[in-house]
Amino acid sequence: MNITVIGTGYVGLVSGVCYAEIGNQVICVDKDPRKIEMLNAGEIPIYEPGLKELAAVNRTAGKLSFTGDLASAVRQSDVIIIAVGTPPLPNGEANLAFIDQVALEIAEAMNGHKIIAVKSTVPVGTNERLAQLIRSRTNHDFDSISLPEFLREGSAIEDTLHPDRIVIGAECQSAADTMVQLHKPLTEQIVVTDIRSAEMIKYASNAFLATKISFINEIANICEKVGADVTKVAEGMGHDKRIGPSFLKAGIGYGGSCFPKDTSALIQIAGHVDYEFKLLRSVVEVNQDQRFNVIRKLETIFHGELKGKTVAVWGLAFKPNTDDVRDSPALEIIQHLVDQGVKVKAYDPIAMDSFQALFGKDGVEWCSSALETAQDADALCLLTEWDEFASVDLLRLQNVLKQPILIDGRNVFKEENLLGTDFIYYSVGRPNLNQGVKQPMPVL
Repeated sequence: MNITVIGTGYVGLVSGVCYAEIGNQVICVDKDPRKIEMLNAGEIPIYEPGLKELAAVNRTAGKLSFTGDLASAVRQSDVIIIAVGTPPLPNGEANLAFIDQVALEIAEAMNGHKIIAVKSTVPVGTNERLAQLIRSRTNHDFDSISLPEFLREGSAIEDTLHPDRIVIGAECQSAADTMVQLHKPLTEQIVVTDIRSAEMIKYASNAFLATKISFINEIANICEKVGADVTKVAEGMGHDKRIGPSFLKAGIGYGGSCFPKDTSALIQIAGHVDYEFKLLRSVVEVNQDQRFNVIRKLETIFHGELKGKTVAVWGLAFKPNTDDVRDSPALEIIQHLVDQGVKVKAYDPIAMDSFQALFGKDGVEWCSSALETAQDADALCLLTEWDEFASVDLLRLQNVLKQPILIDGRNVFKEENLLGTDFIYYSVGRPNLNQGVKQPMPVL
């Protein structure tokens, strides 16, 4: 098929490359000339393992191209996939300005029948509104498709080429059949439904996964108080087929571009139909508070006086294998420490530039290695579970720290890793590993 993908962010670029990989002719469009210049030079503007190599193979094969000319790309294609950003507005709603503009430009460029599929995450009813917008600007026939994405940054290629399922929302059977045919090389697990249900599936899926994360973090907080190990609790829960093991890893909460945005947007969607989504409001509240457990542990260690201390931070991205720092817990944690008069030293293997672009360069000492960051620090906080941190020599780390205090916000280290060290170690929901200040065990 001849496909145009509009938007070269995580979703659009990965989708475009993978559609080419399975044999389609793909044009990726972006209005940012710097991105297009980079892509045509063989560079990738985002960090996603394996994406650069896969893009190069398909460009060489002549199946993948990049352009800023949306109109030309639309005219050459049968299927138009919209994958532009829908960032949150201050009230939590999705900002649809970019997708509206793209819809108008598609309408102006159409030269015949098209299938227009929306891969961007949009509120229920958006596809219908966009269809009306396009119809107001063109006499050409087209079919609307909702095509929600379920990609995880850091494993987006695997998720695209080997998805759990494909969801297609359609009103026209022939258009649905075309989209099924496009995606059959990827999986037989294809769900075809109405457009509004497809839009809701995306929000409901992310809200449920966010709920699992907040739930296990609440369990972890209780585990610390009653002497249980949340990793063992999660393992025991995960063997239940009704629950499953995924997204039951306790830590400092979720971040990134999807879960925070989609949970807030779904709360707003519910509010617009006079429904208060109490459960999801609690999920968001729990997640927001969870990241500050790192601060509370530091305050316990230093008896409430953080001013003048030096704290090392390992990890700035919201998760490993990405340079994405949007709503990363590290943003608020570091800002709070700086506001408290703490000298912060920070390092991330990939996300340094993107973090500085969002946070700013002032107020933090930016380091070039894990051990340089830890040098002479009063405490070390691990916020992202990069492999580089998990493989560090703990005895060497202990020797460069001013005090052997390690707050592991992602439960990277196990008890056997700590044997033979003098670390005062705090993790999440594992009080048996805590060699620091213990709370009195309650009588149950």
